[in-house]
Amino acid sequence: MSMETTAWIQLQSVMRAQGDRRALTRATVRRIAGFARPHRRPIGWFVLLSVVTALLAVATPVLAGRVVDTIVSQGERSTVVRLALIIAVIAVAEAGLGLVERRLSASLGENLILDLRRAVFDHVQRMPVAFFTRTRTGALVSRLNNDVIGAQRAFSTTLSSVVSDVVTLALTLAVMLTLSWQITLLALVLLPVFVVPARRMGRRMAVLQREAAALDAAMGTRMTERFSAPGATLVKLFGRPQDESAEFAARAGRVRDIGVRTAMAQTVFITALTLVSALALALVYGLGGYYALRGSLEPGAVVALALLLTRLYAPLTSLAGARVDVMSALVSFERVFEVLDLDPIVQEKPDARQVPDGPVSVEFDGVRFGYPSADRVSLASLEEVASLDTRGGDEVLRGISFRAEPGQTVALVGSSGAGKSTIAALLPRLYDVDAGAVRIGGTDVRDLSTASLRRTLGMVTQDGHLFHESVRENLLLARPEAEEDELWDALRRARLDELVRALPDGLDTVVGERGYRLSGGERQRMTIARLLLARQRVVILDEATAHLDNTSEAAVQEALAEALEGRTAVVIAHRLSTVRAADQILVVERGRIVERGTHEGLLAADGRYAELYRTQFAGTERQDAATGAAAGV
Repeated sequence: MSMETTAWIQLQSVMRAQGDRRALTRATVRRIAGFARPHRRPIGWFVLLSVVTALLAVATPVLAGRVVDTIVSQGERSTVVRLALIIAVIAVAEAGLGLVERRLSASLGENLILDLRRAVFDHVQRMPVAFFTRTRTGALVSRLNNDVIGAQRAFSTTLSSVVSDVVTLALTLAVMLTLSWQITLLALVLLPVFVVPARRMGRRMAVLQREAAALDAAMGTRMTERFSAPGATLVKLFGRPQDESAEFAARAGRVRDIGVRTAMAQTVFITALTLVSALALALVYGLGGYYALRGSLEPGAVVALALLLTRLYAPLTSLAGARVDVMSALVSFERVFEVLDLDPIVQEKPDARQVPDGPVSVEFDGVRFGYPSADRVSLASLEEVASLDTRGGDEVLRGISFRAEPGQTVALVGSSGAGKSTIAALLPRLYDVDAGAVRIGGTDVRDLSTASLRRTLGMVTQDGHLFHESVRENLLLARPEAEEDELWDALRRARLDELVRALPDGLDTVVGERGYRLSGGERQRMTIARLLLARQRVVILDEATAHLDNTSEAAVQEALAEALEGRTAVVIAHRLSTVRAADQILVVERGRIVERGTHEGLLAADGRYAELYRTQFAGTERQDAATGAAAGV
């Protein structure tokens, strides 16, 4: 490795390190050792190979010097040939060991990335919904990508570099001091010429790169928002394309300017160091040649010193920045551990039980609940704020109690924000209650295993979310082992089979991001088909027919009636047809159940439900009737 190349590496490491410096604890180091422990055998071989490679790297300049001495002294030709063969063997050995070392390095680094990514991914999956409602997705994804790769660098690059550099430096210094202590000391005096400019230039370029990264992130966020289906629609409806383009071009132009300045600064820096490297070699040859002509130094020693000079500056410069590399990697580890240390507020008990077999009841017993504050469920760094909002905990539900017997349907109605969707979210343990209990089949949901709860309970939300995958994959999310005829049966019952058959690739047609290649009603019916496929014993419908037109709703209501038969259901709906068919209607206002009963009984009571009926449901009926008359029904 040349001196200028080494200085370039040092410059890059300094630039990387300027972004985040903080105090690190022994606990962090111990946890890193815990992640490394399963890989201790390859780490051992990795370190050993680094030492051997360093030994071979120092041997070649010494042997080259002996070749020169043999030639100058008119020695045996066989000696020159033997030394040349040894140099060749060392070169082959270095190449072979380099490949093996690289293989170990790549394997070690990639295995560590796998372990860290799985740990973070699995941990994040256990986080409550409140975590995802507050966290910026990009910041979270960065932990799985950038920070994990930064942590991997500690083992795949920094570890071998430090070990190899220490061994190479010790051996090189020992040999050079033996050959000429004067030239060696002079070479060490020139070291600051390499190290100091790299640090100063690194800090300056780090500022530029941070600004460029911030601008790139801003452009990326802007493109993500504008290029999504709803974002693009909003821009077309209300946006000003010329202004949008001008703002984007201004940021992109700033990135361009920074790129030009960075490239020129790097070029000037490397060119200057290349010149210093050439001058240093000239000094060695000049002073060494002078000593050789005086007879105080062998000619071969001059050549050996010149070759060793490059191997002296390389480890010295690298070790000067080793702390920077180590700290940078450790900071990445700490940012990963920061996510792993955020305990989920919803956790499965070690002795969790299964939901009892057969039809099951649903019961809310004196439930009180308030959404958790940000400091309980999130991290400031993931929300990209200076400090977390500590507000929260205000009660949303105040003593909710009701029971749905096996096979019964309970409907929740009330004003917007009354707490209906919150009640629905507590049943599948998207959140845990603050007081009271939610029970399925007589067992508190906090005592049930997550897998058992998911097999028992299905939920259709009002947004009808679909993944950017095929129709088949979106359906199999509910029951991966389902056969193809079962998929078609679920689609038929959701009145979607004809639509899917007409798609270009049928079940294998990709539905687009969030399912935006389908209409709102089609997306909702797709989620209902997923529910029908799952065949769960408890069903939650949170405005499941909100996005359906009258024709689609009538078709889906037939499918839902079939799906709900014999199942316990909690339904939140603004459509009268679903509410009227419920076994029990609960009127929720300000977190309390203010009325309960059947449709006819509540109308007769002339209370809040009757008021809602007159203002909302009756209006809906009139609108439905008018639509039917217009259609000739």
